[in-house]
Amino acid sequence: MATDIRSSELKSPIDVAEYLFRRLHEVGVRGVHGVPGDFNLVALDYIPKAGLNWVGNCNELNAGYAADGYARVKGISAVVTTFGVGELSLLNAIAGAYSEYVPIVHIVGTPSTLSQRDGLLLHHTLGNGNFEVFADMSHNISCAKAKLNDPHEAAMLIDNAIRECWVQSRPVYITLPTDMVQKKIEGDRLKTPIDLSFPSNDTEKEDYVVDVVLKYLHAAKNPVILVDACAIRHRALEEVHEFIEKSGLPVFVAPMGKGAVNETLPNYGGVYAGNGSNAGVAERVESSDLVLSIGAIKSDFNTAGFTYRVSQLSTIDFHSGYMRVRYSEYPGVHMHGVLKKVTSRMGKLNIEAGPAPDNEIAKKDQGMSKGEVITHDWLWPRVGQWMKPNDIVLTETGTANFGIWETKFPEGVTAISQVLWGSIGYSVGACQGAALAAKETGSRRTILFVGDGSFELTAQELSTMIRNDLKPIIFVICNEGYTIERYIHGMDASYNDIQQWKFKDLVSVFGADPKKSKTYQVKTKQEAEDLFKDENFSSAPYLQFVELYMPKEDAPKALKLTADVSAKTNVSSTFQI
Repeated sequence: MATDIRSSELKSPIDVAEYLFRRLHEVGVRGVHGVPGDFNLVALDYIPKAGLNWVGNCNELNAGYAADGYARVKGISAVVTTFGVGELSLLNAIAGAYSEYVPIVHIVGTPSTLSQRDGLLLHHTLGNGNFEVFADMSHNISCAKAKLNDPHEAAMLIDNAIRECWVQSRPVYITLPTDMVQKKIEGDRLKTPIDLSFPSNDTEKEDYVVDVVLKYLHAAKNPVILVDACAIRHRALEEVHEFIEKSGLPVFVAPMGKGAVNETLPNYGGVYAGNGSNAGVAERVESSDLVLSIGAIKSDFNTAGFTYRVSQLSTIDFHSGYMRVRYSEYPGVHMHGVLKKVTSRMGKLNIEAGPAPDNEIAKKDQGMSKGEVITHDWLWPRVGQWMKPNDIVLTETGTANFGIWETKFPEGVTAISQVLWGSIGYSVGACQGAALAAKETGSRRTILFVGDGSFELTAQELSTMIRNDLKPIIFVICNEGYTIERYIHGMDASYNDIQQWKFKDLVSVFGADPKKSKTYQVKTKQEAEDLFKDENFSSAPYLQFVELYMPKEDAPKALKLTADVSAKTNVSSTFQI
């Protein structure tokens, strides 16, 4: 008996693949990342039919990084791979997105349902007839799974997966067998948009928590606000901004929360990361009698090696799935509704001002004598002076990731880094995705700072940027290898060295039009200063690539602190007394 829905029974028949891609278009996706393979080729034909563009990456890992960067700008992304060999190459990137709450729809073109049912010995399999093994691998790094094996269920499964991806802000896994791509399903469902709203809190519970929060907030003598990554990931920034501006309380960000707060506000105080904090920040935050912590992720690199000194007894935690007031936890009460009501009811609060960060370069670092080398202490405040409102700035795990803490942003900047997962080379792929999102949404500059070692892992995505006519400004920090690893262990070890490339020459190697690209080599402070003052360079008219040379052993203070703690943590179990 046929399992298909007969076209005559459908009001508006539509193929499964077109339905899927039109739903992705509905939620804001315009560029689809991925790599073609024989089990997804027919599905790829439907991408332009749905008003989407195929990006086409150099490999699946890079495609995943790119989808991650795209989602952090656009709100959600999609990546298509083929069964087995393709999807496994993507998993590192998907795991990173899962750990850092980034919503990616991962679509896998799989063998036909008949081939799977009969356990055929197909290519891209393990040769044992098990077609579930790869889906099982994705199980723990996806918040929802949709196997489109039956046209009766396909539309419902697609809608549910996309909704979960959006609401939980994590990757979902969708399999599309080759014989399901062109099956007809009901297209009338497309007239009703997917419900992407967050479930409301129980009113009684929410009001109770709001009263508890207000009680401690009004009693506090010097409260502060600390904003972290999950405020961004769970789309609570509107509520957070209203709370910050109306309260007037000193507000700080954790490293993963950079970009969550308008840093031009008078009550913005800088980055709090324990011992790695901006000047004056640790003293102000740690002396507060109440810390309103919004969306915290207290990982090692996000806290400069677990050097937070804030007691839970003086903390109120706002999260997407629960609230915690001191040591009392309220599950199922999310921060969106609580923040709105606290803001509307808070009244007058006790305010003790915090520090006021700037982008001033310390006197000891201001020297511009001939041949003076570029240092991190000079570079990052200078970058802050050069940045423009609404820039997108990406920093790779390593010196750049820690250096950006010392940069005060203009309004509207989006900061992208992978502080928790920390996969080396992430930022190059993410830059491609972010630059594509910037192209789709307006004229925002996309700026990447990446170490030479990291760049060598994913350099091929420079080719994808050129192919898609993207215009990022790429700074490759040339400091002879893996500086962050050197500080953790092996300062002069050969495994922390890399082959020295002629990095900027890759722009022409990858086929860039000389009229649509430009490269630079910068080795001194004066050369860097001249570049930052170059109006054509700053206007980002086309792809620009900068070799930025820095001393091998120079690093931001916060990196040195965190690396030292990481080194001790790595050996602590071995040398217990």
